[in-house]
This record gives sequence, structure tokens and C-alpha cells, in this order.
Amino acid sequence: MRSRVLLAALLSALLAVAGCGGDDDTPADPVSRVPAEGGLQERVRAAAAPAEADFPAADGKTLAGLAEEVKGGGLVEAGLATSVFTVGDARVAFGVIDDQGQFVYGKTAIYVARAPDQPAKGPFVAPADVLVTEGRYRSRQAAEETDPFAAVYQAQVPFDKKGKWSILTVTERDGAWVAAPFEVEVSTAKADQIPDVGEPAPKVATDTLESAKGDVEQIDTRVPPSDMHESSFEDVVGTKPVALLFATPQLCQSRVCGPVTDVALQLKAKYGDRMEFIHQEVYVDNDPAAGLRDPLQQFRLRTEPWLFVVGEDGKVTARLEGSFGLTAFEEAVKTAL
Repeated sequence: MRSRVLLAALLSALLAVAGCGGDDDTPADPVSRVPAEGGLQERVRAAAAPAEADFPAADGKTLAGLAEEVKGGGLVEAGLATSVFTVGDARVAFGVIDDQGQFVYGKTAIYVARAPDQPAKGPFVAPADVLVTEGRYRSRQAAEETDPFAAVYQAQVPFDKKGKWSILTVTERDGAWVAAPFEVEVSTAKADQIPDVGEPAPKVATDTLESAKGDVEQIDTRVPPSDMHESSFEDVVGTKPVALLFATPQLCQSRVCGPVTDVALQLKAKYGDRMEFIHQEVYVDNDPAAGLRDPLQQFRLRTEPWLFVVGEDGKVTARLEGSFGLTAFEEAVKTAL
């Protein structure tokens, strides 16, 4: 139960980005938009650039043995920000929280094993990906939050078998290591059934301003609504690259849809002349009790948000689930350009 409470706390805080809406002259460096108070910006900058050599070598140790070796920097726990993992290179996104409920930022990596008493693999570095957009692209929901959650950790992990895997996060804090364990369930891509990289994207009709008869609030819970409803996915897929974002900023079960939609708007300003950006709401009539809208059902999605980047040939070039920041989103966009 405690892990569920922790995860809820993490995901709830993912909307908590500092600042307010409106144009600004913020430098292009994403970390520069992180609040500097209390040394937060400095810690996030360090967290964004970990190296494998910064962490203890696995050297045949068990995952439990590594945990014993690195403990000593205080109590922390990890909250997952992704939930779908498949055999192969899988993205694992998470946050680290201390015993005071504060987010911990520092150089971070993860180690994995089939069980705590099995030999550990790693370290797999987990750079922090900044969630704070320029002010002009920040929604009112994000702008009104005051408790800053600046970045989410993400690592690429090679899972070679399906089933349960044990994971240990290791973070540097104040010159010492802090560690947190958790488990994930890894499936095969076929069992997952969600369109994967290299597969054709379902040719679905997404909601547009025209289909909503001009009532944009029917198809966008962001405040103010985004401008990513000009084209239906079925009309543009196979003719040009597309970034299709499934997200519901106001109703998100994981509470991370607002920041990723803001990120989409910032990247649309940069790449919109080369790629179509489409935002698709999640629930029928914007009511969670009414079920998922048809495009999500056709993509076989059970969580949100999801991003699918689709190339000009109509095949998926990248997909992201859960919390993802500017770096991950932009890297995904580039796979189709």
C-alpha cells in the first residue's frame, strides 16, 4: 500500500512546475528554466549528466549486495513514471523521493536483476529530463502550481526475458549514495499489442476542431486549449511525419499529461513546419466514467499519456509512455525527420 501512496504522490507532483504563463526570454538550455532557489538548478544540472564511471561497478554482486554497499545517504523511495515494459531495450522512468516527501536530484543510475539475490546488471545511467517549458508554452494548470517538480529520471534497460525484474535506483546526494528498490513486470511486444517501433500505426480518425464543430473544449481539457487539433491523424499519416500525443491535461489518471502537452507545444513551435503535431484527448465526453475514446482503443492503450512518432511511411519510429521531458520528446521527434 505504501508503494501505491508513494507512486500517487510522485505522479501528482509531476504537474508542479514553477513559473507562470506568458512570453519570456529564457535561454534554450532546459535546465536554465529550473528555479535556482535552494540550489535546485545546480542539482538538476548534475542529475542531467551522469556517467557510468560515476557509479559502483556490479562486479558480480547481487542486487541486494549492491544495496548494502551503497546505503548510508538516508532513506529514499522510487516512484515509477512508466508502466509498460517489453523485452528488449525498455525505457524506465521514475522519480526519487526522500523520507520528507521531497524530490531528490543528483547523478542517478539503475541496476537490474531477475531477483534481489541474483547477479546485478548495470549501472544503466538515468539522466534527469527537464519538464519545465518556456513560459509561453505553459498551461494555466502548470503555471498555477507552486511546488516545483523539475525533472524525471529515465534509463534505457535491456531486458532479455519476460517476467518480474528487480530494480535498484542509486542516486548521489550530498556526497553519499541513496538507493531505492522496486519491481517491474516485463512482457513481450506481441503480448503488449500496443503499436511498436517499426510497425504501421493504426489509421485512426482523431478529433479535430472541425469534428467538434468549433467547440475546442470538447476535445481539449488543457487551459487554454492547444492548437494541435487542425488535422485528423488518418488524413495525414503516410503523407508526412506525425507526432501523435494521447493526453488529458485536466483528467489524467497519472497527473503527467499537462506537462507533456506543454512540451508538445514548445516542440511544435520548433518542428511544426516539418511534422504534424496532434493532441488527442483520452475520455469520451471528457468523462473518465464514460470510457476511452476510440483512437486509444484502436491503439490498445490502457494508460496515459502516450506519444507515438510516425514517419512519412506510416510506421512508428518512436513511442513514449508516462512522464517524459523535453529531451526524450525531442529525440523521439527526430527519429521521423
